Amino acid sequence: MNTTHQAKSRKTALITGAASGIGYELACIFARNNYNLVLVDRNAIKLTEVAEKFQYESSIAVKYIVKDLAISTAPEEIFRELQQANIQVDVLVNNAGFGTYGLFSNTNLNAELEMLQVNLVCLTHLTKLFLKDMLKQGEGKILNVASAAAFQPGPLMAVYFATKAYVLSFSEAIANELEGTGVTVTVLCPGSTASAFHERTGMADSKLVKRQKMMDAETVAQIGYDALMNGKTLVIPGLMNKFLAKIVRFVPRRLVPKIVRSMQEDK
Repeated sequence: MNTTHQAKSRKTALITGAASGIGYELACIFARNNYNLVLVDRNAIKLTEVAEKFQYESSIAVKYIVKDLAISTAPEEIFRELQQANIQVDVLVNNAGFGTYGLFSNTNLNAELEMLQVNLVCLTHLTKLFLKDMLKQGEGKILNVASAAAFQPGPLMAVYFATKAYVLSFSEAIANELEGTGVTVTVLCPGSTASAFHERTGMADSKLVKRQKMMDAETVAQIGYDALMNGKTLVIPGLMNKFLAKIVRFVPRRLVPKIVRSMQEDK
């Protein structure tokens, strides 16, 4: 890790899921804005490549931690490692997450339990750990990456949609609790974003992916970063995503799952 005085004097952003997609693009933005980086991902090869790129191209300090956030001890291990290295986290970005696709009765239980751990439990745990130090400092920023999926139930991705609804509710609630403390919480709710997410979840052939023009990860990351810096609580990239998030409140509740399922199906 770069240990120059200049690097030490900068603020530090911790980003989970930093090796690809929105997490990687957020890391690029923070680096361009002279933040030191703590990058967390379970993909050791890609994470090492990303960290070395930042170290080579800039004078910021970069620390990377290879960690599987589906393991319950991961948040405490990350927190302890940074304490031992005397690294103060000024911005926490809870970006890591994944989904599964298919009928709930057929999907893999272990994968869904890991999803709950990563998308929901780990996010909550890391927020709890780092928030206390931010409050002592009287300043800090937290960016939680949810999804446009947070605003409605999602047949064929039932658990994933539910985890993102939790992230939205949790983030808005603690943002209210933290008013006046100097610590802000922003929740980013992107729609479908061009990344490897859809291939990993097995929904690359769904109508939602095939028929929808997806926003690129760099644009989503920049919108999220700008909202974070401006202290906004909720940001939904894209006019159509904003419209869909609002219109769902005026559609009869029993119809919402049917509409979402029709968009999620692969036929």
